[in-house]
This record gives sequence, structure tokens and C-alpha cells, in this order.
Amino acid sequence: MTKGERTRRNIIAKAAAIFNQRGYDGASMQDVVEAVGLEKGSIYGHFASKEALALEAFDFAWADTEQKRMANLDSVSNRVDKLAMHIGNYVKTPSFAGGCPLLNTAVDADDGNLALRARARKAYRGWEGALVQIISEGQSRGEVRPEIRPRSVANFLISTLEGATAISRIDTRSGALADVQENLTRYLDAEVRARA
Repeated sequence: MTKGERTRRNIIAKAAAIFNQRGYDGASMQDVVEAVGLEKGSIYGHFASKEALALEAFDFAWADTEQKRMANLDSVSNRVDKLAMHIGNYVKTPSFAGGCPLLNTAVDADDGNLALRARARKAYRGWEGALVQIISEGQSRGEVRPEIRPRSVANFLISTLEGATAISRIDTRSGALADVQENLTRYLDAEVRARA
């Protein structure tokens, strides 16, 4: 990796935390300048605009988040157990600085920045697709009930986890994420797992 590539990556990493914590409109390029320790012109030498930096910062934050949530899934063979592990990873693994980048960006860019909204949509669809694949493979292997609609289950899991995240940010005493993990695990065993 060249010095320029290292500098670019450092800018993205520091900007990712700033954008994720403050939102696109709430984060200024001056905030990035102060965090990185470079002149604004140097940053613009790597990125054409604030939006271009924000898009790469989102990708960075989402890749980190996705890696944590999908960690060690290959260590279990049963697809329902993979889903349960994914839920556990989501609940127990520390989020990217500022919380879930998908949730933050979806709320932040809902009515404003179309490019960030599209990036969040792409991330969501990738997450949904990964869960659909796990569920479909489970059906092929006889581990998941054949009548289950994979996309419906994936959307239910994602929506429940993200909703609990939002509640946890409003009230840290709620225990919403722990409650969701308990109930989703029960749901997977009762409604998704194929009967022996």
C-alpha cells in the first residue's frame, strides 16, 4: 500500500466515525480536517466532494459492521444455528462508532441525500440477500421448514434487530436487544427449524 493509499484509508476511517455519529448534514469537512490532521485541500485531493467522501465512509463503516455480524458463521453447519449466531453477533458485538451505519444512514438520508440513501439500500439488500441464502440453503438441506418464505424471514429478522437498536438508543435501560435475541431465538426454533 502506497503512502497516498494509506492516507486515503485513514481519511475514510476517521470520516466514517464522524459521519456515522453526526450524520451527513451534521458533519462538516472541518470536523474531518481536525480528526485527520490534514488541510482541507489535501482531503479534497483524495475526494471530489463531501458526498464522495461520505459514500466511501459509509462503505467503510458498513463493511466493518457486516464483518462483525457475519463472523464465525462458518463454524456451525446447521443453517438455523447460523441465523441464531448472526443474531448473537448483532446483539453482542460492539457497533461501529455511533451505532449501526445502516440505521443511521437510512434515517439521515431518508428525505435528503439520494446517493447515501441508495448506498444504504444496497447495504440492506446485501444483508437481506445473505440471510435469504442461508435460509434457502437450510431448506435444501432439510434444516428449515419448506413452507418458510426466505425473504419474509430475513426481513423479519432485520426489522426486529434494527428496531431494537433504535429503542436501545432511546432508552439504554430497555434491554430491547437482549429481549429480541431471546425471542428471535425462540422463533427460529419454533417456526423456522424443520421438525425432526
